Amino acid sequence: MTDIATARPPRNQWWDVWDQFKTHKGALVGMIVFLFIVFFCFVGPYIWPYSATYIDIRSRNQGFSFAHPMGTDQLGRDIFARMMKGGQVSLAVGIVAMVLSVFLGTMIGVLAGYFRRVDGLLMRLTDLFLALPLLPLLLVMSMLFRQPLASIFGVETGIFLLIVTAIAVTSWMRTARVVRGDVLALKEREYVLAARSIGTPPRRLILRHILPNVLSPVMVSATLMLATAIITESALSFLGMGFPPDFPTWGRLVADGIDYMQQYPSRAMLPGIFISLTVLSVNYIGDGLRDALDPRIRGR
Repeated sequence: MTDIATARPPRNQWWDVWDQFKTHKGALVGMIVFLFIVFFCFVGPYIWPYSATYIDIRSRNQGFSFAHPMGTDQLGRDIFARMMKGGQVSLAVGIVAMVLSVFLGTMIGVLAGYFRRVDGLLMRLTDLFLALPLLPLLLVMSMLFRQPLASIFGVETGIFLLIVTAIAVTSWMRTARVVRGDVLALKEREYVLAARSIGTPPRRLILRHILPNVLSPVMVSATLMLATAIITESALSFLGMGFPPDFPTWGRLVADGIDYMQQYPSRAMLPGIFISLTVLSVNYIGDGLRDALDPRIRGR
């Protein structure tokens, strides 16, 4: 009776994941840096007195000061405010594109791995997309659909949908191949065979037994995809095929700063540093999640 009274409820496995994640110092530092960047971009504009679009010609081309910690551009706009606004757009594009890409890749990977009849077709489709050159394809999609989407949804919303869709459509293949490989191994496990033998329908079997066990590679792919989406959006904005010039993103700020690289190098370097810090922190978080979600490593 004493043992029953003092018995503790089973510990949530997510606490074990967190304990393992904390042992990865790089992932912990990466998470702190990423949360700081998110706080800077999404909370900072409510605190900072200047707007990203406010033009003050009398204050143009100023250096670092207390009023403008990152200076002002050629139109007198506060670069500190534009960095926060640009980070909102870049992170929003990265997160939405990551969600769509991971969803598409996971769905195709599960279908290809579980249903043998569609495996060949879906994998050949995956190989086709892997063979396509990414950046030229993105540029072609931007040129073809930029004006139609802008006329339907407005310039900012239309281009946002275009960039997010283009990145997601061209980035799901590696997730699909990883998930397919795990599903091929999982569907031969004893508990899956037992569930199938008692008549469990495929939909319930996939949702209940297959998907929870491919969570680790999916989450790692999600973090890597987030970094890839931010870099891709920055590249498109740098090449002039992203958002319009008056709509700041980190890539657009780098492109605008190139013209003043010799006089004011910080204009191009600061957004580049923020892009690098974001990508590096997300990659470290992905490494930590890979170790924390792997039951073979957890607890060591």
